[in-house]
Amino acid sequence: MLLGSALMTLVSLPYFDFEELPPFVIEKLPLRFEELWLASLRIHVASALVAFPMCLVLMTRWLQRRAAWHRWLGRIAGVLLIGVMVPSGVILAFDAKGGAVVTTGFLLSALIVGWFSIHGVLAARRRELTAHARAMRHVVGQMSVAVTSRAMIVGLDAAGMDPDVAYVVALWVPVLFTALIAELVSVRPRLLSSGFSPLYERISP
Repeated sequence: MLLGSALMTLVSLPYFDFEELPPFVIEKLPLRFEELWLASLRIHVASALVAFPMCLVLMTRWLQRRAAWHRWLGRIAGVLLIGVMVPSGVILAFDAKGGAVVTTGFLLSALIVGWFSIHGVLAARRRELTAHARAMRHVVGQMSVAVTSRAMIVGLDAAGMDPDVAYVVALWVPVLFTALIAELVSVRPRLLSSGFSPLYERISP
């Protein structure tokens, strides 16, 4: 994911060329609120390019063992996510390629990121580390959709799928799949903390 984040940074550099618009933007014109949309695009991309690798680093055991660093980087990431990335992403979602189906997918992903970012911050302040970890898995999972979705688009295009269909599939599958995986990964710690152990563990010597 760190490599994917680096590639996303390289691909996104044309968005910050104020002299010439990239093809992705030109094909969307005309927009009703063009200046707002362009500003939201640049703000969203810039905040995501900083917050995503920061969240990946925050997930490492090395940084988790350094509570002070983890706390301060987490606060910065939280501000970027809740105050910048999610609101700008919501604005962009209403002019997403693919119409209402894609808009709904982007809004769902933004809702998951926003909800679990707030939930994770509150859990950390209460020292509920298990709940904090679960929330952050959902946040990182949804942020990873930017990487996995583009990889799927390339793969589906190579397979000959209709581009419009591929765009919808490449959005919804990663959004739902990562939400499912984040929840499943969090099930085991909750079961163990409640005193339940899987059958194979209870019967093993």
